Amino acid sequence: MKFDFQASSTPIPSENVIAALQDANIPDLETASIRRLSGLINKIESLSGEKFIRMEMGVPGISAPKVGIQAEIEALKSGVASHYPPLTGIPSLKTEIARFVKSFLNVDVNSEYCYPTVGSAQGAMATFMVANRIRPEGATLFIDPGFPNQKAQVTALGQSWDSFDVYNYRGEVLRNILEEKLSTGQYTTLLYSNPNNPAWICFNDNELKIIAEVAENYDVIIVEDLAYLGMDYRSDYSVPNQAPFQPTVAKYAKDYILLISSSKVFSYAGQRIGSLIISEHLAQREFVTLQPTLGYSRFEHAMVFGGFHPLSSGVTHSVQYGLAAMMKAVNDGENPFLKDTQVYQKRAAEMKRLFTEHGFYIVYDKDIDKPIGDGFYFTFAYPGLSSGELLETLLYFGISAISLMNTGSERNEGLRACVSQVHESQFPLLEERIKAFSALMGE
Repeated sequence: MKFDFQASSTPIPSENVIAALQDANIPDLETASIRRLSGLINKIESLSGEKFIRMEMGVPGISAPKVGIQAEIEALKSGVASHYPPLTGIPSLKTEIARFVKSFLNVDVNSEYCYPTVGSAQGAMATFMVANRIRPEGATLFIDPGFPNQKAQVTALGQSWDSFDVYNYRGEVLRNILEEKLSTGQYTTLLYSNPNNPAWICFNDNELKIIAEVAENYDVIIVEDLAYLGMDYRSDYSVPNQAPFQPTVAKYAKDYILLISSSKVFSYAGQRIGSLIISEHLAQREFVTLQPTLGYSRFEHAMVFGGFHPLSSGVTHSVQYGLAAMMKAVNDGENPFLKDTQVYQKRAAEMKRLFTEHGFYIVYDKDIDKPIGDGFYFTFAYPGLSSGELLETLLYFGISAISLMNTGSERNEGLRACVSQVHESQFPLLEERIKAFSALMGE
């Protein structure tokens, strides 16, 4: 560390930070889970009475659409609470999911293979449970940086995984690293997010073609996590059935699964519902290796009855009506949902300016040959500090984030910031704390 916290005046009293760290007993902040870090920040806030600039949790920062809430209320009034929900989803929701994919990705999918899940988290868990059993000891290859919880899911299932940091493998060279990894034959699934959490890089159509081609050569199922669908605001993806469309591997691949979260694009995180779409080619494939443990050889049946059913026996009945109503509104052009979430772009641009003007730098700063876009996340670092040192130091200044080391990044100096919980009214306080940090670091 650059200075003695106990001898310095910081926005958060040093004794409160030290006490909370000791109480939390986190072995290594660099690899601490998001939930554990959030608990640590809550403790420091309680001890100090000071509110943090909260950038550690990727949660929505705007209200959920009223059309979804009202549809849920009406569904509950109609009596759906006393009936088990259909395991594969209510018909109206399945129809609207397929319409949504066509409207914003320009891809035709069969509504039969569109399913609600208990958030994308359950969709990912079911995918690993099923897809990684199509070959003995099937594994997942993650294109990192990525969401730590997905690796935790694979590990909890007793499966293996590997990853690589994509920053140095953009464009045509992406093919080389994919060939090197997938040619081993050990991987049955390949997962990435686009836009990327946490780096906010976005694959272009050429890179998505490469992913599709190499995965098909080695019979690997592509899992595309679209948690931040359409939120690369450098292009306007907000108008349904009108170009440009959200780039997707579904235009080029035969065997894919799309995970579409409702948490960020619809600000519906508390209701725990997402969408999982299986390509028709994959849904109809037969894998005799799935029969012994999942009871079915046909992929769609193994996913529904061997994956969704044992995990949750369906998605809450009323929330399916809520999501169906929201999707219908955006598919019909009545709810410009991506215009609502564009507030994150403005917040990111201003927050990045505040950090970089006071000695910080952006870690993942380029999208191949273009500046990285402004969106839900950004990455930052301070010269001379590792990610763990920076994370701990910022605690004394009332600023929270997570370490990039926890996301599979090879850049051990940086942190991931989420902009959603930082309101514009907090910008003066953020700047004040950043200035205090820079002043003490310069001593």
